[in-house]
Amino acid sequence: MTLSLPSSRILNLVIFLTCVATIGIVLYMEHVMLLSPCGLCISQRVFVIFCGFTCLISAIHNPAPNGERIYAFVAASMCVFGSYFAGRQIWLQHLPEDLVPACGPGLSYIYENFPFIETLNFLLKGDGNCAEVQFRFLGLLSIPEMAMVAFVILFSSCLYIAFRRPATV
Repeated sequence: MTLSLPSSRILNLVIFLTCVATIGIVLYMEHVMLLSPCGLCISQRVFVIFCGFTCLISAIHNPAPNGERIYAFVAASMCVFGSYFAGRQIWLQHLPEDLVPACGPGLSYIYENFPFIETLNFLLKGDGNCAEVQFRFLGLLSIPEMAMVAFVILFSSCLYIAFRRPATV
């Protein structure tokens, strides 16, 4: 009896569902637990969504092996970008208090009153709001640290799809 590995289509669907679950958790934290996301949190969400949609498109398209690799590398690159923002937020959270940048205005104020480029710059850099630890999972990992764990798992899964040997029929 031989054990067959799941198809890339199934793996992509699992990655997509993992991304949906991740976004569901952060939306629960925002709307039920009333934790306000900072600019870096929003940026991380965007890349989780991009990774998930890339994998969903790959699952629907079900391309040939070279196409699978391209989709997997695109999704993996989304994880790299997202982990950059998670890493920046982790760095901000571990700065000594006297080195934490000043808090800026809220996101809704920035969206309404600043041009797109300045809003984007704010989202990419973060501020003192991003340094605040609002919640710790099991009392250990902050939200961006858990996001980093999620990005590493998603990245590894995408690379597995990219480098696995195609099934022979």
